[in-house]
Amino acid sequence: MSGGIRLAGYLHLPDDRPGPYPCVVLCHGVSGTMDRLFPNARHFAAGGLAALVFDYRDFGESDGEPRQLVEIEGQQEDIRAAVSFARGHRDLDPARILLWGNSLGGAHVISVAAADPAIRAVVAQIPFNGFPRKVEGRSPWQTLRLQAVVLWDALRGRLGLPPHYIPMVGPPGALAVTATPEADEHIRILSGSGEKTLWRNEIAPRAFLPMSRYRPADAAPHLKMPLLICVAEDDKETPAAQTRPLAEKAPQAELRTYPGTHFGFYNDPTIRHQVLTDQLTFYRHHLAPEN
Repeated sequence: MSGGIRLAGYLHLPDDRPGPYPCVVLCHGVSGTMDRLFPNARHFAAGGLAALVFDYRDFGESDGEPRQLVEIEGQQEDIRAAVSFARGHRDLDPARILLWGNSLGGAHVISVAAADPAIRAVVAQIPFNGFPRKVEGRSPWQTLRLQAVVLWDALRGRLGLPPHYIPMVGPPGALAVTATPEADEHIRILSGSGEKTLWRNEIAPRAFLPMSRYRPADAAPHLKMPLLICVAEDDKETPAAQTRPLAEKAPQAELRTYPGTHFGFYNDPTIRHQVLTDQLTFYRHHLAPEN
């Protein structure tokens, strides 16, 4: 439970050694759902770490209304609830809780860990640190259209009306959060190639108003634990230039850069395996007794 809302999640346990286990809590990005993180959880469990994946309120299998609405403070509360669940689980070691976040989840884990010094280590993968000033391939007119629908939906929220949803991903020229020539591929990645999926290609645009003021870099100087930031060279959604200040401001930060785009961490098996292997090595190092 988180703020009176039931959250759904799955706990992956190692099967080749006795507990209690260290546990990494995995947090997905904007509009994401936990099923896209099951391969990550299995990778960590095979490496000896328990892995807890869950859906934020209003998304996937979790409760909450209205649906498909990103609530920054609510999602941070959900992460704290997941951490509390892990600390209280009989098979998990409450002194060895780790955080992992992707995109907006990468911003959240930094913000949450800054207020929880008992977290052992944090991984932020292609983390959000504010919107880029210019989005490649989006004209000024398209930007104005998107800003207008954000303001319109925010007004609907103030009036207690349901969201005016827009697609998360669409082709060039579409009124969507991400409108690229690779839209079909991005949808395939997020939806799981026709598998049963929790992901829906829609989002309440009112969420982007508070997101425009969200800066996890403000929390980064307060981290008491090691931080690993993984970025993509050609990321257009969370550009490395905007992500780098997170590493510069955190006291114990390590920045690693990988080839590819924002979605390469999902759709390129070679990159994904390398990134997860590096992240597991990072966690193991900081779980060692001398650390």
